[in-house]
Amino acid sequence: MNDVALSEAEQVINELMALHPKGFDMTLGRMRRLLDVLGNPQNRLPPMIHVAGTNGKGSVSAFCRALLEAAGHAVHVHTSPHLVNWHERYRIGQRGKPGVLVEDALLADALRRVAEANRGEPITVFEILTAAGFLLFSELPADVVVMEVGMGGRLDCTNVVDHPAVSVIMPISFDHQAYLGDRVELIAAEKAGIIKKGCPVVIGHQEYDSAREVLVSVAERLGCPMSVYGQDFRAHEEFGRLVYQDEFGLADLPLPRLPGRHQLGNAAAAIRAVKAAGFDVTEAMMEKAMNSVEWPGRLQRLTEGELVRLAPEGAEIWVDGGHNPGAGEVIAEAMASFEERQARPLYLIIGMLNTKEPLGFFRAFTDIAESVFTVPIASSESGLDPVALAQSAYDAGLVAEPMSNVADALRVIADRQLSDSPPPRILIGGSLYLAGTVLAENGTPPK
Repeated sequence: MNDVALSEAEQVINELMALHPKGFDMTLGRMRRLLDVLGNPQNRLPPMIHVAGTNGKGSVSAFCRALLEAAGHAVHVHTSPHLVNWHERYRIGQRGKPGVLVEDALLADALRRVAEANRGEPITVFEILTAAGFLLFSELPADVVVMEVGMGGRLDCTNVVDHPAVSVIMPISFDHQAYLGDRVELIAAEKAGIIKKGCPVVIGHQEYDSAREVLVSVAERLGCPMSVYGQDFRAHEEFGRLVYQDEFGLADLPLPRLPGRHQLGNAAAAIRAVKAAGFDVTEAMMEKAMNSVEWPGRLQRLTEGELVRLAPEGAEIWVDGGHNPGAGEVIAEAMASFEERQARPLYLIIGMLNTKEPLGFFRAFTDIAESVFTVPIASSESGLDPVALAQSAYDAGLVAEPMSNVADALRVIADRQLSDSPPPRILIGGSLYLAGTVLAENGTPPK
């Protein structure tokens, strides 16, 4: 399945993309019509943990999965976008062992059935992909579904389950303003659309008080049992350990496998969400989850592979798909913390889509990066020109140079490496599309 160009599901998706638009068209009408024809599989799911937020929702989904699998539960997981293979969007739960990516023939069959049920009516490819997830998850036994919102919340096509076990809303900042609004309060209101009357809500750490106030207000108005980070639960690092605390007590845990201080809050939100969804959470479960959690393309360290071999010997290489100012801040904080432990010059290799805000992203790195190499995103028609992207980095106070691809940037870094300088730290990021391309070219796709 590494060569998805040969996969049956990929062929079906390519056919669908030729017939239907790839972009977003925010409405639930088409999705509800299609699901009705399919017999409303979204109403036959196991308990669902629904996760929204500008940043952190993928990590929280990964933590939820790790926690539940630590107790032996079968966990279906739907995330988007994928990095290398379409199959990454659908992880099928197995009782007593970790879930696996959906089998190719199974996904192809679900996609064909959804397309047939749609009967050629107007619809987006993302809606067909999501409907296929609902169909698969309703037909394969599991104990719980973790469903990540694609964009926004209120009109996202995952938002068709009337009674989720818990709705989780992670940090809200600026992204997709053309669809969600240009003020954080408006974006928060869209994310709050996944909150359902009387259903539990977990609100993760919020950088903006105004965003948290909107979320709390909606939850209160709908009569939802509510847990707010910093008020009802919290987490911090102490003596190299993660300390989680809520009204039920305190847990002394290992730091998560996922690096970065921001992952402490993500882990805490997942623990609280699993509890709020009605599952018992033991300290043994939490400890196992912190040691086993995986989330590719988010501060993922590459230690071997085709691209790694192009970098200077001993270089530390990280890949992260974060692409907005909020993500830039948490990634830069992680890089700074690595620098505190071991000093190395930091180089950025960045590619971004033209829908993002590169200046805000780059400003987070102004005081810590030696220089930036900007690259195109070959896998998307919406990639920013590397010259324009380099100008944004320059405007943020960084030394920047456009390059033709990641491999060339790594070669340049290697050529300029001085013999008496420590091996560099290299961050490749700015887009999940770029992260996926890097993992594919390096020969290390998600599994």
